[in-house]
Amino acid sequence: MKNVALVLGSGGARGLAHIGAIEAIEERGYTITSIAGCSMGSIIAGMYAAGQLAEAKNWFLRVDKQLILRMIDINLLSVNSLVKGQRIIKELETVVPDRPIEELNIPCAIVASDMQNTEEVIFRTGSLFEAVRASISIPLFFEPVQMGNRLLIDGGILNPLPLHTIQRTEGDILVAMDISGKDSMPEDEAQSVPFKILETPMAKVQQLKRINFFSILDRMSDMQIQQNTLLECRLTPPDVHAVMRQYAYNTFDFDKAEEIIAQGHELMTQALIEYEKQASE
Repeated sequence: MKNVALVLGSGGARGLAHIGAIEAIEERGYTITSIAGCSMGSIIAGMYAAGQLAEAKNWFLRVDKQLILRMIDINLLSVNSLVKGQRIIKELETVVPDRPIEELNIPCAIVASDMQNTEEVIFRTGSLFEAVRASISIPLFFEPVQMGNRLLIDGGILNPLPLHTIQRTEGDILVAMDISGKDSMPEDEAQSVPFKILETPMAKVQQLKRINFFSILDRMSDMQIQQNTLLECRLTPPDVHAVMRQYAYNTFDFDKAEEIIAQGHELMTQALIEYEKQASE
């Protein structure tokens, strides 16, 4: 028997690749005996551990831009977030009913970040969707979750690929589905960096329109996520490391579910083939 401890990373809609990755793992004869995830990875980890990945996949394949808009509960009275975040949890609970994490089919760890105490919070017990709600709380977008003296936000802020949180069994292999792979700035932005020598005044005007306060902040966040992922892989090296580039899809590309799931399947299949090849040598 080939047992797998599986870790699923953060990355918005790219996290749909986790569904394809899990399917590839099982197709190649492996048994997933424990799972961990943060942000979008926490949703897929919880649904898989509940034994309802097929239902989750079918639901995500039906998601379109209209449904995404209906799930956004604007937080009109808040100064710290755009969205309350409760409507999406209620929608997910129609697919997979909430259960205590400790009662799921396999050990499951859901990871959030405590912005008050600057530390990871690992949920192994308690309400699955309360933990997921904390883990997906993208700063400034979703409202943070208050739990006692903790103020919880997206688990990917501190650790986009929480390899060290997974519960291991003797002889298993550590498998990571990394959806924040190191990537270069998209070409249209890279061509407009402020220090590039431009030939015409019009080119300079176009450059200023593309590089702005928000695009710089976004790039800084991407760089932090990429570096934190690389650091975690050095500290807890996975046996199998499947990687999707960070700019392969945008955070809210949920209407591209079929394509993203297929890519996750392909990437994990390739990573497992490489692992098996090395193991047999």
